[in-house]
Parts: sequence; C-alpha cells; structure tokens
Amino acid sequence: MSRETSAHWGTYLVDVSADGREVVAARPHADDPDASPAIGNVVDAHRHRSRVAKPSVRRGWLDRGPGPDTRRGDPDEAYVEVDWDTALDLLAGELDRVRSEFGNAAIFGGSYGWGSAGRLHHAQGQLHRFLNAIGGYTRSVNDYSRGASTVLLPHLIGPRAALDLRSKPASWTDIAEHTDLLVSFGGVRRSNTWVVPGGHARHVGSELAREVGRTTRVVTLSAQRDDAFADLGAEWVGVMPATDTAVMLALIHVLVVDGLADEAFLAAHAVGADEVRRYVLGEADGVPKTPEWAARLSLVPAEVIRDLAHRMAAGRTLVNVVYALQRGERGEQAIFAGLTLAAFLGQLGLPGGGFAHGFGSMGDYGVGVAGPPLPTFPQGRNPVPDFIPCARITDLLLRPGEEIPYDGGRLRFPDTRLAYWAGGNPFHHHQDLRRLRRGLARLDTFVVHETHWTPTARHADVVLPVASTLEREDVAAGAGDSRLRAMPRVVPPHGEAREELWIYSGLARRLGVDFAEGLDSRRWLERIYETWRAAPSSPPAPPFAEFWRDGGVDLPGIPYRDTVFAAFRADPVGHPLDTPSGRVELFSPTLAGFGLPDVAGHAQWREPTQWWGSPQAAEFDLHLLCNQPTHRLHSQLDMGAASRSTKVAGREPVRLHPTDAAARGVADGDVVLVRSAQGSLLAGVVVTDALLPGVASMHTGAWFDPSAPEIADCVNGNVNVLTRDVGTSTLTQATSGAHVLVSVTRYDGPLPPVRAYDPPPLEPR
Repeated sequence: MSRETSAHWGTYLVDVSADGREVVAARPHADDPDASPAIGNVVDAHRHRSRVAKPSVRRGWLDRGPGPDTRRGDPDEAYVEVDWDTALDLLAGELDRVRSEFGNAAIFGGSYGWGSAGRLHHAQGQLHRFLNAIGGYTRSVNDYSRGASTVLLPHLIGPRAALDLRSKPASWTDIAEHTDLLVSFGGVRRSNTWVVPGGHARHVGSELAREVGRTTRVVTLSAQRDDAFADLGAEWVGVMPATDTAVMLALIHVLVVDGLADEAFLAAHAVGADEVRRYVLGEADGVPKTPEWAARLSLVPAEVIRDLAHRMAAGRTLVNVVYALQRGERGEQAIFAGLTLAAFLGQLGLPGGGFAHGFGSMGDYGVGVAGPPLPTFPQGRNPVPDFIPCARITDLLLRPGEEIPYDGGRLRFPDTRLAYWAGGNPFHHHQDLRRLRRGLARLDTFVVHETHWTPTARHADVVLPVASTLEREDVAAGAGDSRLRAMPRVVPPHGEAREELWIYSGLARRLGVDFAEGLDSRRWLERIYETWRAAPSSPPAPPFAEFWRDGGVDLPGIPYRDTVFAAFRADPVGHPLDTPSGRVELFSPTLAGFGLPDVAGHAQWREPTQWWGSPQAAEFDLHLLCNQPTHRLHSQLDMGAASRSTKVAGREPVRLHPTDAAARGVADGDVVLVRSAQGSLLAGVVVTDALLPGVASMHTGAWFDPSAPEIADCVNGNVNVLTRDVGTSTLTQATSGAHVLVSVTRYDGPLPPVRAYDPPPLEPR
C-alpha cells in the first residue's frame, strides 16, 4: 500500500506494511525529474531508537524545580517518562508562574525552524497561536537564510520591490530567452533547488536551470568549483571567501574608468551614483578600487576582473548574489555592492537582466510562477511588542536588560525565563554552541516539542512527543507550486506521540483559554481549506470532501510578466519605488543618517576578522565554508540512510584541497581535529581539488555530540561549535555563520563513539 506525502524537500510516495503500522519504503514519483535524495532518510528515521515515545521531564528539573542549571544538555542527564496529564499539569503550572511573576515578555516563543511542510501542522504557527491565547510572547523576526538582506534591501529599493525580488524575480525562462551572461557571486547549487518552504509537487527548477545551460553563458565566482550545476557548464572564477565585495567594487571601477557605466539609467533611476563613483575611484578614502587592489584581497587575477567587467557590459547580464554571501561578517555589503554593480550596468528591469538574489539558494526562486495565496492557520494577535532578530537568541538569554542597535533603532532584551521551541533545532541554525549552551543554562525552563531526541530536545526540561508528518493529516503547497496536496496520515503515531493541536488544546484548558475552538484536526483542515477556497484571490477549487478524495487540486501555473523593476524601468515617475527618493538608492541618506560604525550610506569594502588576510589566520590558517547539506534538510533525519552515506569515519566530513591535506599529513578517510577560536570538532577527511587552496568546507546539520569534551566539543562534526555568534552588522544583526577561520590537524587518538543518535537515560516515574 502506497501513500503520497510531502516535505520541504518535495512530494514522494511511502510504502506501508500490510497491517498499516510500519513504513517499509519511501520513493520519489516516477515523473519527478530531480527528486531529493533526502527521501532516503525517511524509513530509518521513522522508528529509530531516537524517537521520543513518551512525555519526558529532565530529572534535575523535576527534582529541584525551575531555575538555571548548567547540567542542561549533559549527555548523561536522565529524563523521567511521565503520563500526559502529569506533563501538561506541570507545564501549564510553569507557564502560569512565569507569566504571573514576570509577564508574558519573559516567554520566548520565536521557535525558529522548518519542522513540517503542512499548512495546518506548522509547528511555529501552532505555538504562536497558543502563546497569543495565553497573553503573548517575545517573538523573533527575519530568518537565518537572508536575515541581512531582509533588513538592508528595503532601504535601497523599498519594501515592495524587496518582496518582489523574492517572489517575482527574473525567471529561469527569462534567462534562457534573454540573458547573454549570468554572473553569480556564490554557486548555483543543484541541491538547494530541492528545497522549498512547503515543498513542491514536482521539482522543476533543475530542468529550468539545464535549459539556461544550453543557451546562456554562466560565470560563478566562488571558492568551490563544484558549487554550481554541472549542466550549467559554468565558467569558474575562484575567489577567496569574504572578498566578493572587493571584486564587485573593482568591476564597478572598470565600468566607470572605461566608460561602460550606463549614465542615462543612473541619472533617471538611481540616486547616489556620484558618491559611489568617488568611492571606487579612491577620491573618498585615497584607495582606488582597481582590479589590482581587488586581486590582492580576493586572489582573483586583475585581468580576469577587467575582462569580466567588459563582458558584462557587452550584453544582457544578470547579477546574482546567493544567500550565503550575506551570512557572514559584513554580509550586507555583498548585497549592497551586487545591486550597485547591476545599477551601473543599467539593466535593472530588463527581461533577463539586472539583479537577482536567490538563484541557487532556494527551489522556488525563479520558477516564473507567483501562484495564489495558500491556506493558513490563524495565529491571532500577539500583544507583547518585544522581539529580537532571530540570530540574536543567545544574546537574549545572556544579556537580559541590555540594548543592541538594530535597523537604526535600539532593542532591549527582556529577562527571559522560559523558552518554548517546536519544530526547530537551534543547534543546527545557531552559532557558537558553547555560548548557546551557556544561554540555555540561564533559563528557568526550556520546553521542546519533538519527534526525536535531537540535540535541542536533549537540552530541554520538558520534552513532549509530537506526531511526525507521516502520522497526521495536513495539506501542503509551496510558493509557485502546481498543486495543493492532501497529506493523509500514513501510519499511526509512534508511542504516545500526539498532534500539537491536541497538546495545545490540553494546555489551553488548564490555563482557562480556548485554543482549538472545539475543532479537531480534520475539521480545522476543512475550515482553512474552505476559507481559502472562498477567497477572491483563490483559483476554482472543489469542496473539501472532493479535494481530499482526489488527493489535491491543481493550481494555475500562470507565468508572471511584471517582474521586479519592470514597471519602474519603463516609467520611474509613474511607477516609483517606495524609497524616500522613489529611485534605487545607491547612496542611502537614511543609512548614512543612522551613524553606524560599520554600515555607511553606500557599499564599501570593510575588512572582516574572518578572512585569509586576518591576523587570526596565523593560527587558524584555513577558511572553512559551512554549506547546506546535500542529503538532508538542515539537520533533519541525520540518522537516515541518505545522510549516513555521506559520512566519513562515521562522522561529518571536511573537504580539503590536496595541497592543504598534504601539508597536514592527512588523506581520504583520516580523522582530523578541526579547531577555531570558538570550539573544536572531529571530522572525516575528503581530499578534492574542487576547492581553492587555503579553503575547507563542511556541511551544516550534523547532530551535536558533546559526549567526549576531553577530545572535542563535538565528536560528530557539527560546524556550529566552530562558528562565531556575531551579528553581520549593527544594522541587520543577522547570522554570520557561513564561514570561519579554522586549523586542521590529524587526530590519531582513540575514536570516541558517536552518541548523538542515542536517547538519553530514561527512567520511569
């Protein structure tokens, strides 16, 4: 018996045992042209020993009550399995204590994560609805994917165009038809096209990209040669990490000096070109941003930069800056400089030309279909005004009452007593795990909903087992999708796991509020579907019963033609941007007026601490890139077969250039100790010439394993023990975890076992 289900990495089929209780196989649809290998993790993960079977309470919290505790996350800390009534009574009492004694701002419910692709059982949405019902919570804003650009771009192109740049960019089809040269700063990775928030019915981005490879010249500037689709046939320009901004500024310098800048476009559609011109010519600081200057920083030969500038000016060119470039110290400068470069070329708003921010970063980017709004589960209103940028979670926990600058203003950190996490794993997304653990130790109470004993669950005081995507009903679709899909329950819940709707309903009753309005999951699905169906913006759709019987409804795939900047280019007076000037602000008086020490009114080269030219590189002499994994989504189902197939010596691999491997006396399959100023890990070695010398790379998402601290902070290769917990800037306060300076040495000691996928010691009450 087969059932269809969906995840953020796509729609696939699950084969179930004859008794309907076990998952025996998972496979892609035969007509999915490029299914994600993450499907191969499903079977192993479903009944893995790391599943949470019963509500569990950390022994230390149960015995001593709420309060700070440095034993949170200790691998040998025991948990007591309790019944649901006991767990809900304890948690409801603690929530009531915190809100009564400290106010609802003392509850942090940001709960960043990618737990479920469903439109109803969206873990964050359900948690937020519950916390809103009991009086609110401190929230988080922005994301770890593009947190810097989310803050920066509205200042440069206006909020409306910033949204359109995400939802209505030039499409892959536009590029294939109109673009002569696609220049991507950062790679156009195939594996990232498998992932879409909400999932897609079929993966279409890969084939669209292949068509571009048949018609368009592609240049990728990256420290990794294999950071782009092989089918794109891309020309690789090796650039050292964190130096892309310098290359962009040098390209602008060539356009200015050689008379290639589109002065008419700049005069009609932009403000601040004169300030940029003075800066790149060196009139502002005495340092001309020549190709020779950029070559000394980036190690890209000056003649390559000069030639590329002329090629970009000779035809229709699209400048793409991937998300990863802004996930680093000074990360917003790459976005600022990339947009400025595109403006000097004068092609913003032309079909297949101008600026893009997302090709190779997300599977729905550039598919050419915006699609209708989708069904949503209402969350209510949060009466608590306090918020943090999501990447400042550890600062929130460690610095109560302190203030930080953010987007030209000031944010004050509330005194957080309880954190509630559902559907996410900060031990994947967040940086400097030593520091994060110190922050979690300061809480009175940490609550986690989980399917598995993840590193986050292993740090919680109260762990509630939730039904997985396969164990509940839902509906799914992603932006620009071709179908809104029914997600029937495939198998019964594991152990005593429950749907979160049931959990929050039980908590709400104990706290004297209503959560579910008397509806169960099936009736909520019907309500949100019928509300969506009745909306004027929705396409024709059958009643819910027919939709569920048929397994879904097709969505109209009407290509959008009003791409970002098109109307503005045609008539900048009649269709101005919603910036203060109505134009693209290459110099922003607003940003300049903030008076920040690390962000000026125009794009600049600002030397970071994490790059090959830093004094720190004397000790930490390799620049580690922290990439998204290919065989799992983030840290999800890391114990699965597909994810395990990528491991080396039973742990996450580190890629080294042959020159760097030889200098350290290591070869394929060896185990190494990787250190940074923040921490250390063990990793297995893969030697490849697909990297620049001096550069290493690892995937993010290995489950954190602190079980042998005398050897390394993580013996399973979680890169976030190495990365720095420092905001990109005082403007954006986003994550800077995409790369870090490290040292690598051969490890010849006894190899500790990996305990990351084992449950903690469990005791009956």
